Amino acid sequence: MVSALDKRLPLREGGKEFLRKAFPDHWSFLLGEIALYSLLVLVATGVFLTLFFHPGMTEQPYTGSYVPLRGVLTSEAYASTLHISFDVRGGLLIRQIHHWAALVFVAAIGTHLLRIFFTGAFRRPREANWTIGVTLFMLAVLEGFCGYSLPDDLLSGTGLRTAEGIVLSIPVVGTYLSFFVFGGQFPGHEIIPRLYVAHILLLPGLLLALVAVHLIFIVYHKHTQWARPGRTNRNVIGKPLYPQYTAKSVGLFFTLAGVLALLGALLQINPIWAFGPYRADHVSLDAQPDWYVGFLEGALRLMPGAETDVAGHTVVWDVFLPGVVLPVTLFLILYSYPFFERWITGPAAEQHLCDRPRNQPTRTALGVAAVCAYAVLLMAGGQDVIALVFHIPLELVTYTLRTALFLVPFLAYHATKRACLGLQAADRRRLLEGQSAAEVRQSADGGYQQARTLLPPAETYRILVRDEPRPRAHGTEAWRWFHKHRLRNALSRWYFGKRVELPATGPQRHGVEVVRAGPGEAEDADGS
Repeated sequence: MVSALDKRLPLREGGKEFLRKAFPDHWSFLLGEIALYSLLVLVATGVFLTLFFHPGMTEQPYTGSYVPLRGVLTSEAYASTLHISFDVRGGLLIRQIHHWAALVFVAAIGTHLLRIFFTGAFRRPREANWTIGVTLFMLAVLEGFCGYSLPDDLLSGTGLRTAEGIVLSIPVVGTYLSFFVFGGQFPGHEIIPRLYVAHILLLPGLLLALVAVHLIFIVYHKHTQWARPGRTNRNVIGKPLYPQYTAKSVGLFFTLAGVLALLGALLQINPIWAFGPYRADHVSLDAQPDWYVGFLEGALRLMPGAETDVAGHTVVWDVFLPGVVLPVTLFLILYSYPFFERWITGPAAEQHLCDRPRNQPTRTALGVAAVCAYAVLLMAGGQDVIALVFHIPLELVTYTLRTALFLVPFLAYHATKRACLGLQAADRRRLLEGQSAAEVRQSADGGYQQARTLLPPAETYRILVRDEPRPRAHGTEAWRWFHKHRLRNALSRWYFGKRVELPATGPQRHGVEVVRAGPGEAEDADGS
């Protein structure tokens, strides 16, 4: 059978090449696998839940086994979720595993993107794969919001009401979009069935398709790796996919599945019976969404009230700016960042070696500042809970967080940049002075000093092999009548202008050039 298939399909040749594909061994590369395996758990548990969930909006008195809600008018979606939780054997466990897996899935994608950003793994030739990763993150957030809204409880209904207000804030077309999405006046009878179709069919299909394309690109471009002796910009050193890496990866899958099962069994999440069914005239207390849209909630709470009437249309700035402009700007920055950095860097070879974050201080500082801004917005999403628990006036919490939204990222940027330059200076001292030895020597004047030895070759290699783009100056030469590219060159000076030069001999610098030479450029770097 195998021979017959091999004559018709390139199984043997393609399989051998794929199964021997090398994967570098480092814990940070497992973040993407955690996202992939969380998605598999989501699909498996989601199929189970689909068998019992009914996405109807028709209201009828509840007659299930949860006594406190008997006789209360509930939608079919809410009643079926209660049925899964209390009447289906293992239903509550599967439902909670599904919810925990969704949180881990989005967190793993976000952390994976941060790893790629801080190590520069988005550079040529991986710009397209970065774009796919950002799209996956966006779809994961949408998928999570759709699933979060399906039970039609008071908490998720409040989130849908917020989403409707955001859609309505879009100038001119907001009303039409709201009627199109909700199928009429909010809440209507169409939104839950539509979210259900998007949650189980449209978004999962796009996610699985993009994951497949993402993995194909990883195989085609090869994996990035950290600088170690023998690793260059033209090779990949690691464990083969089969059997070593496969065994390790399968072990990670079962470990993750076990952790998610423990979370679902031991830690309660989204107890919709405590919130009750959604009513348009009710709002749940302590209403905070899942963490991945918490920043949006925080932005809405921090924005001062402001609106403008233009040609008969009211622009509600306090909803439009944080609810529409902020997330759109966020994803536009994420999509465009690799191309921005390439624009200020100039022509460069393919980059397959990861950057140490300290060696790119501006990029690292920008990333830390963005994370700090996100943390402030996430905290602002629970400002009422903070005020209640710590007995602080709500207005004081609001004004403090508004100030922190601008002050904390500014301080984080400068502190991180100085820390990166300080770590570079520490690397320079280690190269010059070596590392401390396990002995103390007496000097001629009777003093004592700790003995030092040269750094191991592997550590010297790791420190010296770094990407060192220089600030661009093309187009501003003195002989030109008009100086072009002033903005680009100014940004390039800001981005790459500060660094600590490392002490290296001529042969060491030549060796670094050979190591960092891209595919097809090794001969030029080697001088042959």
